[in-house]
Amino acid sequence: MDDLLAKAGTLMEALPWIKRTWGRTVVIKYGGSAMSDPALRESVAADIVLMKLVGINPVIVHGGGPDITAYMERLGMPVAFHDGLRVTSDEAMEVVKMVLVGKVNKELVAAINHHGRLAVGLAGDDARLISARCLDPALGRVGEVTCVDTHVVENLVADGFIPVIASVAAGDDGGSYNINADLVASELAAALDAEKIIFLTDVDGLYADFEDKGSLISWLNLADAVDLVENDRLSSGMVPKVSACVHALQGGVERAHILNGTIPHALLLEVYTDAGVGTMIVHEQGLGLPDDEVYAAYEGEVTL
Repeated sequence: MDDLLAKAGTLMEALPWIKRTWGRTVVIKYGGSAMSDPALRESVAADIVLMKLVGINPVIVHGGGPDITAYMERLGMPVAFHDGLRVTSDEAMEVVKMVLVGKVNKELVAAINHHGRLAVGLAGDDARLISARCLDPALGRVGEVTCVDTHVVENLVADGFIPVIASVAAGDDGGSYNINADLVASELAAALDAEKIIFLTDVDGLYADFEDKGSLISWLNLADAVDLVENDRLSSGMVPKVSACVHALQGGVERAHILNGTIPHALLLEVYTDAGVGTMIVHEQGLGLPDDEVYAAYEGEVTL
């Protein structure tokens, strides 16, 4: 009986969060080990399905850097990066699309559709969902987003589907561009007026001191996140994630989350429990939380 009561308590803890997110859009940037490990991929897919069934409208954005590198190396193509961005020749762009759209996207769609007729795979250049221009000629076909047209995504969501979007974009020259998936997710979340954006990574969140695993920052406000980025107070690996969180919140998204996708059911724990398991970034104190008591549970835990 105690176990049953504990399960009932967990469900009741989730109730205010289910009410808060019912009918709202949540953009999930899917990446890291949760993407490459088949068992983790199945677990994340199940979490996404549950979120859908209890009222959230999930929209998934993904990259696939390790798979792209592996295929390029297999084909004997040079692999080069500049400031964290893949140098993408015309030939490399063909591999990027082959891997992102033809492999990674279909694997995730299949994992979700194992639970029903739910997911539809898209590339960012389908229906010109994402338009882009060249970021730097030296990088080749690496683009920066110029426009987001959410029409096709909104239609899919309205029809009850989960859009799964590969991070490529349409160029005015008729070709495609390789776009950083974190940036695509933040741009799309802002354009969709999403309730929140969630970044699945390989770390638990932001730390005041990365060597001290007890210094996980449970929440911080937008101003502090901007300060971390502008004053180089982040490890290089976290800069794109926090920058994308800042961009999304500045675009109107209410909350951003960074969490470890290797933790079983991390999505559910972060979205439907009071304490959560990652780092949450909000505009200001109290925003987006069901009541002051919940917010008080976070108070005092941020050390910058």
